[in-house]
Amino acid sequence: MSDYVPPPVWTWNKPSGGQFASINRPVSGPMHDKELPVGKHPFQLYSLATPNGQKVTIMFEELLAAGHTGAEYDAWLINIGSGDQFGSGFVGVNPNSKIPALVDRSGPAPIRVFESAAILVHLAEKFGAFLPTETAARAECLSWLFWQMGSAPYVGGGLGHFFAYAPTKIEYAIDRFAMETKRQLDVLDKRLANHEYLIGGAYTIADIAVWPWYGGLVLDKLYKGTAQFLAVHEYTHVVRWANAIAARRAVRRGILVNRAMGDVQLHERHSAADIDAVLGG
Repeated sequence: MSDYVPPPVWTWNKPSGGQFASINRPVSGPMHDKELPVGKHPFQLYSLATPNGQKVTIMFEELLAAGHTGAEYDAWLINIGSGDQFGSGFVGVNPNSKIPALVDRSGPAPIRVFESAAILVHLAEKFGAFLPTETAARAECLSWLFWQMGSAPYVGGGLGHFFAYAPTKIEYAIDRFAMETKRQLDVLDKRLANHEYLIGGAYTIADIAVWPWYGGLVLDKLYKGTAQFLAVHEYTHVVRWANAIAARRAVRRGILVNRAMGDVQLHERHSAADIDAVLGG
């Protein structure tokens, strides 16, 4: 039983605690001046290999694997633990100070795109790939894409935070977000019971968006201990789908880009050779 009673008006007068206390704050805007680097390719990506960041690098690698040579990109590391997302250049691309952020320099004037779903749709429409054109299939694809955008905060900001990062374990919070995460896994499992991918037999941006979160969860790649805690083996169709996507060459390449943790790291990507050097071919 907590003795905490919320005040009439909340004020930011002490660190929130936890792993990200040093960068969490209740206001927006830049904290320091720092221009963003610009490479030679049409697309400049500023990101980190979190699940949200992986969506976009997987998309780029899938486009290149499909023969869209115009999708060449430079990927620059934004270290959110060091506050890179609060640099003036990054805030100019994404006023919300979250990764990933993209500048499309392929046209006459640069276009900024922020929010991972917006980036996926932008690239899919630009190259005519991984987004169905038939009306009903397109609507289904976008529905699952935005389902992920609305649902994943319960997994990352909810379960992940209270299970893995919060300075104290709060039973109510963990139970609340575990329940919702399992409900979401059940939604996916029922959909995938009769569909190879989320949109029938077509691999789309819906799969690309959903996989880093829910595929990562059932493959035990997100928060240590959560796969066992949530008994993810029960969701057999999600596990099948997750393994199938994990085996794709473009996915194996995409998840390495802007990776700054673990034994295998690739902070920046400026050509296929950068990934080849780490992954091999």
